[in-house]
Amino acid sequence: MQIMISDKAYIAPGANIGKNVTIYPFAYIEDGVEIGDDCIIFPYVSIMRGTKMGRGNKVYQNTVLGAEPQDFNYTGADTRLVIGDENIFRENVVVNRATFADGETRIGNRNFFMEGVHISHDTKVDDYVTFGYGTKVAGDCEIHSAAIFSSGVILNANVRIGGASMVTSGVRISKDVPPFIVATDNPVRYGGVNETLLKSSNTTDKVIGHIANAYRLVFHGQTSVFDAINQIKEQVPPGKEINAIVNFLEGSKLGIISKI
Repeated sequence: MQIMISDKAYIAPGANIGKNVTIYPFAYIEDGVEIGDDCIIFPYVSIMRGTKMGRGNKVYQNTVLGAEPQDFNYTGADTRLVIGDENIFRENVVVNRATFADGETRIGNRNFFMEGVHISHDTKVDDYVTFGYGTKVAGDCEIHSAAIFSSGVILNANVRIGGASMVTSGVRISKDVPPFIVATDNPVRYGGVNETLLKSSNTTDKVIGHIANAYRLVFHGQTSVFDAINQIKEQVPPGKEINAIVNFLEGSKLGIISKI
């Protein structure tokens, strides 16, 4: 198929462009970049060395993919940004590549980055994540599938965000947000189970009830998170959602957001 590339775009000779790719005028693409089939690159996009992109991605004006990490530990190593398929990067998004040669910033599939989002070095984003306007994610964060961020959210370094969770507008986060919950307010706190998203994904009321019971033990009990995990194992019927909660809590290094 014909590659639709404007002669007013800069494409370095070492870039690898797939089939049926549209690249508009004034895009800038460096050596070593890989762009998969059926991608659309709008004007004034910059895609920097070390970026590998899958198929069907749309990258809007003034976005920078594979920017050098804003990290004092970066010394110019050849580092990577790996992007999956069918992501949408709206205007003025910045995604940094990794700090060290053995790391990578990784974006999965079908994520939506609204205007002004910044994803810093070595962060890992799974699939179907929505980032609201102006959300800023620091380095080495981990964001699981189907998480939703409203506008103006700030994540500090090394934070983990559980799958199918929601973070409301303007929240600042320095500890982990477990899966299937709403994180709200400043200081950030537990705002209940994310029932709207769970029901939209056909999770049964029975399972939602089990999730609520698990988090009642975590956030409303008078015990430590460690003891709450044991209580969940003893008192809540097992299932993939409950297993995900337990695994997430057991893997937390920063601790989790507040119960109040």
